[in-house]
Amino acid sequence: MKKKTTQFKQMLHSDELEFIMEAHDGLSAKIVEEAGFKGIWGSGLAISASMGVRDNNEASWTQVLDVLELMSDASTIPILLDADTGYGNFNNVRRLVQKLEQRQVAAMCMEDKLFPKTNSFINGEQQPLAEIDEFSGKIKAAKDTQTDPDFCVVARVEAFIAGWGLGEAMNRAQAYYEAGADAILMHSKIATADQIVSFMDEWQDTCPVVLVPTMYYNTPTSLFRELGASMVIWANHLLRSSIKAMQQTAAQIYSEQTLVNIEPEVVSVKEIFRLQNAEELKEAEMRYLPEQDDPGMRREVMTSSLN
Repeated sequence: MKKKTTQFKQMLHSDELEFIMEAHDGLSAKIVEEAGFKGIWGSGLAISASMGVRDNNEASWTQVLDVLELMSDASTIPILLDADTGYGNFNNVRRLVQKLEQRQVAAMCMEDKLFPKTNSFINGEQQPLAEIDEFSGKIKAAKDTQTDPDFCVVARVEAFIAGWGLGEAMNRAQAYYEAGADAILMHSKIATADQIVSFMDEWQDTCPVVLVPTMYYNTPTSLFRELGASMVIWANHLLRSSIKAMQQTAAQIYSEQTLVNIEPEVVSVKEIFRLQNAEELKEAEMRYLPEQDDPGMRREVMTSSLN
């Protein structure tokens, strides 16, 4: 099987529009792979929410790494980490790249805001952006640090989010590309794809472009193909669907004080065991544990020896 880094880089440069799905723990990472996706988005929002904290760098970067390690172990497809602003300055970014490569994480996406970050959909216009040169230095530091040539750095441009126009978005994207970014993630929070269309018309084929249509979800996917986008991220929908399901289940059990009506609607415990790969452990026990005598025979032997 190809390295996860190689898999992801080939997706970026594929002739087809590629799709990756959000996951936030080992279980959801496995579900993403089983659904057929070729890649995983390690969403900062979803990972922090699953910890019960805000998407404001309240979860430490080492806590995020622990989650990523479990996600990487549970899946064979590449992970693109939502690395926020890189968790600090260029030196933090260098350390991060080393740790991601150790865990076979295929790529990282950094956004050009200030640490600690705030989610882009919360008062985005009031969030200051990093200086272009400073953020470009982070990209250079990441690319100089990586030891795997296929490890990818995606530069996320927040100009539209912060209320700037196409000119600022273009300037930042071009600078980040020249600094060594493998792809540009152009972010937008308006309900239409107008900002994305204007950028793609100017950007042409300079380098791969990644899109996150969370807010402009009504846009036909065919348009992304026509624009020449390389990848689309379904950014938080496993988290959001799981929250709805858990809220409904908790409320119903609390109200009815019985499991009679819930059991037919939820997966079996056996399905959890399957996702955990419990069968492999059973087979390993047969290979590695000593054979156990029949307990009844053991008691009989002990009784005979006492007589």
